[in-house]
Amino acid sequence: MKILIAGGTGLIGQALSKNLIQAGNQVVVLTRRQNRADTASIKYVYWDARTAEPLIALMQDIDAVINLAGDNIGEGYWTKAKKERIVNSRVMAGNALASAIINSDHKPEVFIQASAVGYYGNSEDQQFDESSPNGSGFLSDVARKWEASSEELDSLKIRRVIVRIGVVLDSHSGALPLMVLPFKLFVGGPIGNGRQYLSWIHLQDVVRAIEFVLRSKSMSGPVNLTAPSACTNAEFGKVISSVLHRPYWFPTPGFALKLVLGEKSTLVLDGQKVTPQKLVEQGFQFSYPDLENALRNIYSK
Repeated sequence: MKILIAGGTGLIGQALSKNLIQAGNQVVVLTRRQNRADTASIKYVYWDARTAEPLIALMQDIDAVINLAGDNIGEGYWTKAKKERIVNSRVMAGNALASAIINSDHKPEVFIQASAVGYYGNSEDQQFDESSPNGSGFLSDVARKWEASSEELDSLKIRRVIVRIGVVLDSHSGALPLMVLPFKLFVGGPIGNGRQYLSWIHLQDVVRAIEFVLRSKSMSGPVNLTAPSACTNAEFGKVISSVLHRPYWFPTPGFALKLVLGEKSTLVLDGQKVTPQKLVEQGFQFSYPDLENALRNIYSK
């Protein structure tokens, strides 16, 4: 297959490109960096992440599109301008990709649209699967608009899959290095009340799940990309403590994080328990279904 990836230079995009190439696919990555040189295996195409016209001709021989594009939600303070960038970067990229496909003579077989488990809102006692409704709050609103950005493709009967991704675990990028830092400094412990759920997934399983969805022609609509064993913040901290051989003792009060991070503190003080029901029903086998094995794999390298 020839696969076009928007957002292919991020954490998930880079790992996914590598796997897809190893499986014998051709990969084209859209990038906002001008004059980026192609490699032996990846063709890079400059794109402003908002304009459809330059992509129309590019779509002529594309079999699948994977849209991971969007401003980094965990980077910087959530000012009004930052929140607008978070939303607009996702909506404009999705709209442009959909428009390019609609106006192209050739249509891809499948369009994979990234989203996030924040779609479901926050709860300490509910469990969410793909049939659960959209929640409330900024992150839920972002996810809803992100998913809707490419919904025009549904009328073309292109198989569109929305992958709602949990907290991706990787030793160098994403949320995990920040979560682990207090433990490395010997001041790890529960954050807030410790009861907020963390729906996590190992980076390798994210990539394998996207490849699985790409191949599974019967799968469409929302698909949760989380491990089958969501845990509370307190449980997560205790496993990190065990894996890294560091104490678990120093609590971080919620009010302190709210003072420092403002609204962005919801990323660590709130959560949701999300299950990957569709992946399980379709027979997907997780390489790292439990947290301890996932973290031991990550920190054994």
